[in-house]
Amino acid sequence: MFFDNPFSDLSASIQPGIMQAFVVVMIALVALGTFFDIVHKKSARYFFENARRAKSNAKWSVSRGQMISLAIRVLFVEVIAAGEFCSLQRRLAHLLTMYGFLAYVASTLVLVFVYPNTPAPLVWPLLWHLGALLVCVGGYWFWLFIRVDVSAEGHSRFRVVRADLFILSLLASTTLALVWAWAEATGTPGADVLLSLYLIATAALFGSVPWSKFSHMFYKPAAAFQSRVDAANGSRSNLPLPADKPETYGSARRQPRNY
Repeated sequence: MFFDNPFSDLSASIQPGIMQAFVVVMIALVALGTFFDIVHKKSARYFFENARRAKSNAKWSVSRGQMISLAIRVLFVEVIAAGEFCSLQRRLAHLLTMYGFLAYVASTLVLVFVYPNTPAPLVWPLLWHLGALLVCVGGYWFWLFIRVDVSAEGHSRFRVVRADLFILSLLASTTLALVWAWAEATGTPGADVLLSLYLIATAALFGSVPWSKFSHMFYKPAAAFQSRVDAANGSRSNLPLPADKPETYGSARRQPRNY
C-alpha cells in the first residue's frame, strides 16, 4: 500500500486533467482565502502599522547584517524548530503535523502532475502515505491530549468551536486519504464513497481558509521576525535590552541593581 500511487490507480476511471484541475482549484482557494482574510481582518494593514510605529520608537538602528541574522534565527528557531512552543509535547505534535503536511502536499503535487497515470518512483507514494500518517499522529495527539481547553480547562475532547475548523478538516482529509488509498490498493468495496468523502474533506480544508487558522501559517514567520526586530532596536520598552547595550539584564548580562 505504502508504495502504490493511488492517483495512478484512480486515472483508470477519472482523467488526470480532472484531478489536476481539482488541485489547481484548491491552490486558488488558499490564495483567495488568504487574500480575503488579509482584506477583511485588515491583518496586513495592522502588521505594517505596528512595524511603522515600532520603527519610529526605535532607540537604535539595526544593520542589514543584523536583519539577515534575525531572519535566519526566525527560520531555524520559530519556523523549522517551532521554538515558540514552550511545551515539548506541543512542539513535537506541531512538528509532526507541519512536516507531515508539507510532505503530503508536496508529494500530492508530484503524483498528480508528474505521475498521474504512470508508475512513480517509490519515494513519492511512500512520502505521500507517511506525510498523511504523520499529520494524523501529530494532529490526533494535539486534539485528544494537548489542547489547552482539554488539558488545562477540563472541557470534553469532543467539544468543537470554530477555531478547531482547521485541525478537524486537516485530520479528516488525511485520515480519509489513508483509508481511501488502502481501499483503492486492496480493491475493497466502497472506495468510490471514500474518495468522495476525501474530496469533500479536502475541499473543506482549503476552502475554509477565511474562517479557519490556515492562513496563520503565513503570518507567524513575519510576526516572529518583526518581534525580533522590535527587541533588537529597543522599540519594545517592556523587554530587556540586548546584551551589547547599556543597562542590560539577564543571563550573560549585568545583574539588576537593588534599590
